[in-house]
Amino acid sequence: MAGTVKKSFGTLIRELLTDPDSKPALRMGFEILYLILYYRRSPHFYFSRYLFKKERTNITDYFPDSYLHKIKPYFNDSDTRDILENKHYFNSYFSQFGINLPRIIMFNNRTLFIDGSKSIMVRNAAEFRILLEQLFGRNNNKPFFIKKTSWSYGGDQTYKLNRDQLDNDLAGIRTLYAEIVKSEYLFQETIEQHSEMDRLNPSCLNTMRIDTFMDKDGKTEIISAFLRTSIRNLHVDNISAGGCRIPIDIESGKLGKKGFSTFMTYGVTLPTQHPVSKTPFEDFTVPCFAEAKEMVIKAAGYIPSLRLVGWDIGIAEKGPVLIEGNSNYNIPGNDLTYGGYRTNPVFGKVLQEYKELRKTKYN
Repeated sequence: MAGTVKKSFGTLIRELLTDPDSKPALRMGFEILYLILYYRRSPHFYFSRYLFKKERTNITDYFPDSYLHKIKPYFNDSDTRDILENKHYFNSYFSQFGINLPRIIMFNNRTLFIDGSKSIMVRNAAEFRILLEQLFGRNNNKPFFIKKTSWSYGGDQTYKLNRDQLDNDLAGIRTLYAEIVKSEYLFQETIEQHSEMDRLNPSCLNTMRIDTFMDKDGKTEIISAFLRTSIRNLHVDNISAGGCRIPIDIESGKLGKKGFSTFMTYGVTLPTQHPVSKTPFEDFTVPCFAEAKEMVIKAAGYIPSLRLVGWDIGIAEKGPVLIEGNSNYNIPGNDLTYGGYRTNPVFGKVLQEYKELRKTKYN
């Protein structure tokens, strides 16, 4: 997977100063100084939250990344995080509750591959290629994903394999084998995306990130939601790989007007339509959104020791599919797309309990 190329500091400064939608330089300087005094730390989030834009008048509604990252350990039990962070455990655990999940077609532990009820020792890349050929044969030659089993984020160590690569990319197969046998990976079916989601972007499975909070009484609520899509025509939608976040209205499932990628990569640009399909964001409504909300509320109820979770959901033709849950999810991304978590009523409950838990810890 090709990495994104970051813009130089000089280029970003020029874009800021010439962008008609950016605040005057003097105003930006004043706001940065104000945030330093307000939070007593360097406000790097001024740029990652696009607070330099004229439309961003509520600058103190956004939280520094470091502050948000400190909150999660107070709500998520470290002893049970593997339920979410290990994809094999995740699949085994949630499949018993009738939740729709991607199907695992094979997995490995270094050179030992488990294919159905068979265990196969694969000693070299040639044997690996034969095994893959058999796997494609049993799955109608459909492409599939290979994902690192544990603790991988942002699309890292995720590969999509097509049948023709077995014949046309032998060097790539050898490289893939060398990587996979270092650890544990899952071989997972490709989800056939809903045709409406394809209208937005057919290059990848466009997933939603929906975060939930379970309060002390066991009630689970959705905090916010956004849609991720690749704007570089890649097979993954992760922001670190050139993806874009678009806010979702949690009542209607309708996308917001503007999307957000990364300031260091895309600069001041805030796209209003998908650059490939040309579909305007604000004209698009996520299909089966109500069912997706029901799915994450249900899933969250089965892990009460993990109370603050970011869920990834894809939309297939038959409805939502739960891709994964993250106990260490990137809250700043939701802070960005919501428009500042200080005004979010559910996150307000998180903050209130967080303050109480901190008092208890230090008293």
